[in-house]
Amino acid sequence: MRILITNSSVASRSGTETYVRDLACGLLGRGHTPVVYTPKIGALARELRDKTVPVTDCLDSITEPPDIIHGHHNLETMTALLRFTHAPAIFVTHDNLARRDVPPRFPRILRYVAVDYTCRDRLVFEHGVPEEKTRVVLNSVNLAAFRPRAPLPARPRRALIFSNASSAHFAAVSEACAQSGLELDALGHDSGNVSPKPGEVLGRYDIVFAKGRSALEALAVGAAVVLCDFPGVGPMVTTGEFDSLRRFNFGHRTLRSEIRPEVIAREIARYDAADAAEVSRKVRAVAGSDLMLDEVLALYSEVMAEHAASPVVDAEAELRAAADYLRWLTLRLNEEEDARRNSPVRRIGKRLRGVPLVGRLARALDRRLLAPAPGSGLRRH
Repeated sequence: MRILITNSSVASRSGTETYVRDLACGLLGRGHTPVVYTPKIGALARELRDKTVPVTDCLDSITEPPDIIHGHHNLETMTALLRFTHAPAIFVTHDNLARRDVPPRFPRILRYVAVDYTCRDRLVFEHGVPEEKTRVVLNSVNLAAFRPRAPLPARPRRALIFSNASSAHFAAVSEACAQSGLELDALGHDSGNVSPKPGEVLGRYDIVFAKGRSALEALAVGAAVVLCDFPGVGPMVTTGEFDSLRRFNFGHRTLRSEIRPEVIAREIARYDAADAAEVSRKVRAVAGSDLMLDEVLALYSEVMAEHAASPVVDAEAELRAAADYLRWLTLRLNEEEDARRNSPVRRIGKRLRGVPLVGRLARALDRRLLAPAPGSGLRRH
């Protein structure tokens, strides 16, 4: 099969970007032809090209149409659907809040996929996706890239924040670790410490603070994991809670407590080397990327068979769906721009423009505030 995978960016190592990398490489290894479309190409795209996966920022460069579109992020998915007018598609929602993960309603999107049950609820209860068109394919981990570490010590010594947004909770985690006698490091964008091979780094730490896909990767290596990131604090992942926490991707819905040192210290105190080893064995048994690929390929076959059974394209319905999407997108972009223009920080900046040095800083801040919001999938040109 020729599979066109869309994503707003293939540049850094965010969750969806590493998902795309692992998916594309896995499909290539199974004998298929993945092609990645993204408007933002960077280091991760070069890594994919090194593995012989084509990456493009221009759909006109694709001269053979895909058999199926595997869509991430609504703008890029809609762009691909309007360019390749006979390909069926699936759309995958990775985030329960991000605007770019809102599912576009389009006739040739035949299945909507959630990476956990929080995102599944967003599809069904917020955006009216019929249950029969919804699937949950839980996140997975590349077991070859995240190999087991040596057995954990009876008493933890080193801890790591594994997050691209570590600045939001670093102080609280640092205080909790100091109280618990742990050395603390950070890995991720905010810390300025980014590794192309985090699997080789995670094995040096006994406790890892993470959420989502990062938590799953740390668990696969064998670290004890406390669910913790900018939305809040969750529990230490234990064998008794593993199944229920994985249903929600160790993510937002599991981070129920406020980010406070005493809350984090309480979870650190639950450290159990033997239980963490058992959790790691379970992750490696049920959450490997090969199992996820089996599910995705079965879904492709299901969608392609359904599309083949009714191959006539209703061009009028597709144009109406595209117009509805563009109207929705315009409203959302206007809301985001209004929010930035009316922010208190920007109002203060306007008042300071007349002060020579401060005025230059205020204008720079003004440009920063009017830039596209992080995670919006947009660039200024």
